[in-house]
Amino acid sequence: MKTVVSVSLGSSKRDHRARVTLLGQEFDIARVGVDGKLDVAIAKVRELDGTVDAIGLGGIDVYLYAGTKRYALRDGLRLLDAAKITPVVDGSGLKNTLEREAVRFMREELGIELRAKKVLMVSALDRFGMAQALVDAGADVLFGDFIFALDLDKPVRDLTTFEEMAEKYLPDACKLPFQFFYPTGKKQEQPPEPKYPQYYEEADVIAGDFHFMRRFMPARLDGKIVLTNTVTDAAVEELRNRGVSLLVTTTPDFGGRSFGTNVVEAALVALLGKKWGEIRAQDYERVLRDLHLKPRVIDLH
Repeated sequence: MKTVVSVSLGSSKRDHRARVTLLGQEFDIARVGVDGKLDVAIAKVRELDGTVDAIGLGGIDVYLYAGTKRYALRDGLRLLDAAKITPVVDGSGLKNTLEREAVRFMREELGIELRAKKVLMVSALDRFGMAQALVDAGADVLFGDFIFALDLDKPVRDLTTFEEMAEKYLPDACKLPFQFFYPTGKKQEQPPEPKYPQYYEEADVIAGDFHFMRRFMPARLDGKIVLTNTVTDAAVEELRNRGVSLLVTTTPDFGGRSFGTNVVEAALVALLGKKWGEIRAQDYERVLRDLHLKPRVIDLH
């Protein structure tokens, strides 16, 4: 049996464990939340190093992407460097493949016409493949990173302009503590504090990281489609109560829960038996085809 553990800066109340079989190989998959404590997360990665097959990093990114450029977060690198033996992944290597596929799935298998649809991409830097796929599908995408993370009310709807802004702001922003941008620990359990609600209200589709999305969402999201990553049962009910019509999660259901992209990537790394730096997009694509993994779809009406 292969063992995969996701060390998450998120709340420990969302911990989950599942036994699954992937391509004939049994996996023990677990999520361990550290309630926003970076030093505890680093210690946990060190403790797991050499004892499990792969480690995922949840609630934080190591790398952000805009176009062909990659930006490293200081705190993410500290976690990555804590392991010397076991491969450690943050999900970014798989997002480009898995989340592009989710957009194709929405169009071709769910029959959702994305052309000219208004999409609020709450955070594109950590899901650039999804953002790019939505643009390629003809959607009218609003990139919300600078609005919500940096409180710059400068709507960006052009991919090239977004990349130029990333190049301007990210080198300095990446040096800040990760909590400056993203809710961790108990902050994930707090009620949303609506911010710039007009961008949610005008959107047909709200896409991106769920915690970042939830942090600022307004009370009502009637008729909206939500495209996001992992959600708990409580999160599904919250979206239902806010009037969301359809929920699509980019990762499949493992043991009754859609784990984060970092967990899926860690499992694929364990299956491939390669070092993270040696794995290419085509390796992930091949395994994903063999696994027949599909997004999770929940009709909330």
